[in-house]
Amino acid sequence: MTGSSHEFQDIEEATTALQSQPDNKTRRYDRQLRLWAASGQSALESSRILVISASATSSSVLKNLVLPGIGHFTILDHASVSHSDAGNNFFLEGFKSIGKSRAEEAVRLLSELNDGVEGKADTRTLESILDTQPEWFATFTLVITHNLEQTILEKLSSLLWSDDTYPPLAVIRSAGFLAEFFIQFHEHNIIESHSETSPSLRIDKPFPALLEHALSLDLSSMDPTEHGHIPYVTILVRALEDWKKKHDGNPPKSYAEKKEFKQGILALKVKYDEENFDEAEAQAYRCWSETKVPSEISALFSDPRLASLGPTSPPFFHLLAALRDFTLLPPYALPLSPTLPDMKSDTNNYIHLQRLYKTQAEEEKRVFKSLLTVPIEDSLVDSLVKNAHALQIMQGKKWGTFDSEKSALVNSLSVSPKETSTHLALSALFTLLSRQPDIPPTEEALRTEIQSVIGQGVELPEQLDDALGEIVRAPTAELPNVAAFLGGMVAQEVIKIITKQYVPANGYCVIDLIETWTGVIGN
Repeated sequence: MTGSSHEFQDIEEATTALQSQPDNKTRRYDRQLRLWAASGQSALESSRILVISASATSSSVLKNLVLPGIGHFTILDHASVSHSDAGNNFFLEGFKSIGKSRAEEAVRLLSELNDGVEGKADTRTLESILDTQPEWFATFTLVITHNLEQTILEKLSSLLWSDDTYPPLAVIRSAGFLAEFFIQFHEHNIIESHSETSPSLRIDKPFPALLEHALSLDLSSMDPTEHGHIPYVTILVRALEDWKKKHDGNPPKSYAEKKEFKQGILALKVKYDEENFDEAEAQAYRCWSETKVPSEISALFSDPRLASLGPTSPPFFHLLAALRDFTLLPPYALPLSPTLPDMKSDTNNYIHLQRLYKTQAEEEKRVFKSLLTVPIEDSLVDSLVKNAHALQIMQGKKWGTFDSEKSALVNSLSVSPKETSTHLALSALFTLLSRQPDIPPTEEALRTEIQSVIGQGVELPEQLDDALGEIVRAPTAELPNVAAFLGGMVAQEVIKIITKQYVPANGYCVIDLIETWTGVIGN
């Protein structure tokens, strides 16, 4: 068995999965279930998305949310389909849609993509809802806007930021081949961040059953075939214990000792082509890398909310408090993960080692659950124990905050001139359009507006010229290929927010499809 150390495999579960027949939903969503599993799919199917305006970009975002199976979407748009809409929005029926309700046409055609998703058209104006029924927005999981007029966007953003019971807001802006998007949220807690960092195997602190197994092997009299299939974990635990007996209980410390330790592992080979010992030598760093709580996880334990937990506190913080208490118990580490990386071995040796880890992990999970002060779903406990090494608490910002922080803008201009120039150009465009919607912006007017935002004494980078040129060329143009690209990118980040899996972009994601680059600023 071979593979990457970042790939995890459970042979017994995989065999069971192969023997069972998937249902229709599993077959439909097979590839995405491999990304975010049943828990992520359940979150998607429970979500309610509000999209304000049925533009080509908004429709493209929705396409990429309807296909994977969100539960419901509402398009809020009082406009009728225009000739330009018919020309750039592939989710309308061309000239047949002209003059009809843009929201109703988009809902009708987008709903054909997935009969398991509920779609609704709402032809009221956003202004009237903000004035008379602001609580309506709280019925949605997330709100998405595209090229919304500046004044009304500021009002919507302020409302949704005023209380953390309101949903996150995804703001998209585009002009020609330039675009950006920003997701406004107060806080985003992630258990399944899908970190590339693998959990500790505790080779330097082996649990009793693992240590007993490693010490029970008689390497000198073992059959050569069996010898060539010992997993590297077992080899390292045994080699480290033998080393400690000769070095006062200490692991290799100096460069010379580490080199000697590696040579000792290779010296255990009985045949030159024993890849499991080569793998053990390559993974030897685990023997002197202390198993402890990662600093980024221990930092979460200082969150003041852990000191005032109550029955109504979010489950995440109850889990975090139990995790903190668990790490105060021997071996002063995070709960053991039941999964193992792929490694050179045969089926019998691998499964035996995996059972040792799973048994110990179940025992540690039992201890972890005993530290919880409120009932929490087993699936959520399982997820946290498995992913405890990669938890994250992300703090978000209100949309527009970055533009009010002159020092942050100036610093961003020096660090990321292309990205910040494009962001400032787009911001200036929508500011000017809100003042004089019928007058095309000039490069001079845009530059003057930008200078007023960052300060008169700040020198503008030359990269701004390219951004301003594209803005002036196509200030209100919505291109189908840009809409399609944005649709994929924004939907991807929205799915991360809904499922609370993977790490979403935090800040303004700026996009230039002339030079084909993206970048994130203002985080």
